[in-house]
Formats: sequence, structure tokens, C-alpha cells
Amino acid sequence: MRLERGTVALIGLDPTLGHEQRGVRPCVIVSDPDVTADQRYPLVAVVPISGTGGEGALYAPLLPGRSGLRRPSQALVDQIRSVDKRRIERVFGRVSREELGAIDAGLAIFLGLAS
Repeated sequence: MRLERGTVALIGLDPTLGHEQRGVRPCVIVSDPDVTADQRYPLVAVVPISGTGGEGALYAPLLPGRSGLRRPSQALVDQIRSVDKRRIERVFGRVSREELGAIDAGLAIFLGLAS
């Protein structure tokens, strides 16, 4: 399965623990598309999306439209996780280049990759 970075997909996140995002919810795929397409790698990295969230770089704003989202939302960068590709229930669309850039900037901060 080849999934481009920035694809919005409906993914079942349960079971969860503590403050982790739970349930079946839209998520943004942030893995490299060559990795997601390779059968040797059964996992994909995702950032869950929520209609509510915090403020700042770790909560990238997302607008409805070509992403398939119906209302303004936020990518919860601090909730990044790997999930098995079999958890993907449906693909909605893609976030814009600018929205993916905001997610990437948040990931660089959260993962300590920012210079």
C-alpha cells in the first residue's frame, strides 16, 4: 500500500493508555511513501487529528476541504505514533503543502530535530 505523506486516513487507535488519543479518528500519514509501500514495513507513522487541541507549534491547524475534513481541526503532533497498516479503515484526502509544513515543523520540535 502506497500512502503519500499528508494523506488523511481514518484509523482505529484503540487500545490506548493514559492521555493517548483513542477511538477511530482521522490521522495524517507522516511516513515516507517508499517505506509505506514496502511490504517489509508493516507500520506507518501517523499524527492524530482532533477538533479540539492546544495552541502552538505542536498543534498544527487544518482546514476543511481537500483533506476530507468537515470542520477546522488540529494535527496533534505530540501524539505521533506508529500503527499497523491494517488499522487504516478509509482514506479521505490530503492536507495542503502548507499544513504538512506546519506538521513537519512541529515534528522537528517534538522529536528534537530542530536546529
